Order: sequence, then C-alpha cells, then structure tokens
Amino acid sequence: MKTALFPGSFDPITIAHVDILKRALPLFDKIVVGIGLNSSKQSFLSAENRLEIVKATFAEFSNIEVQLYEGLTINFCKQLNAQYMIRGIRSVSDFEYERPIAQINQTMMPGIETIFILTKPEYSAISSTIVRDILRNHGDVSKFVPQQAIAFL
Repeated sequence: MKTALFPGSFDPITIAHVDILKRALPLFDKIVVGIGLNSSKQSFLSAENRLEIVKATFAEFSNIEVQLYEGLTINFCKQLNAQYMIRGIRSVSDFEYERPIAQINQTMMPGIETIFILTKPEYSAISSTIVRDILRNHGDVSKFVPQQAIAFL
C-alpha cells in the first residue's frame, strides 16, 4: 500500500492545500494529513479546531485520514509507515525552503521520498499566513478557504 503524509500546520487550511491534496490522491492508496503541533509557535486556531476543520473538509474521501502529531515529521512518517511526503510549492522561495529539509529527511530516512507538487497559478498567492491576517482584521476569507471551514472560522 502506497501511503503518503501531507504535513502542515493548516492554521487554517486553504483552498490551495485542498487542491494539492486532491491532485495527489490518484498517486497514493492513502494520504494522511498530518497537522503538526509546534509548541514554540503561537497558533491562531487550536489543534482541535484545525483537526475538526480538516476532517470536515475531507469527510467524503475514504482514503484520507487526518491526525495530529508532534516532533519530527520524518519520525511521524515512520510511525505511519508512509513512504512518501507531499509538499506544495508556490514559489521559488518555497522550493528553496523545502529542498534542504527534503534532503536532510532523505539522509535520515532514505526510504521516504518527498514529492513536490506545484500550486496552480491561481492559488500561488494564497497562504495560511495571509488568511490569518485577513481573519485577524475581520475580513472575508470565503474565497481562500474550503467552504467546510467557514462554519469553524
């Protein structure tokens, strides 16, 4: 069984995340959306809220699981028996950030491959950071997050 991990903070999940995941689905038997918990970062949404939103977003897909995790993402891959990690790339700077992480992960666990999926051009400006900024300032984020997320925000 080909299992992939799609890790991130998903604080909050955006339509760009959804697009990347849906495009990755045909490549794998199962994808685990791993919501990483980082105690050194101040989250906008609680872990439980993010878990509920992501589960609601992908409720119709039987081959998508959603889990919270802490620690090294590569260790979570091992725990899941995931052979692949999916990362979305919006820009050259995203690639430059992700490349050394993927290379270190490959060195630490050669059996796990990182798969980069380019964001569609219409989603390249959308990030959780921008969505959080809009939310903090009481703006309308409905064009940037999945419809299932609106009720939680």
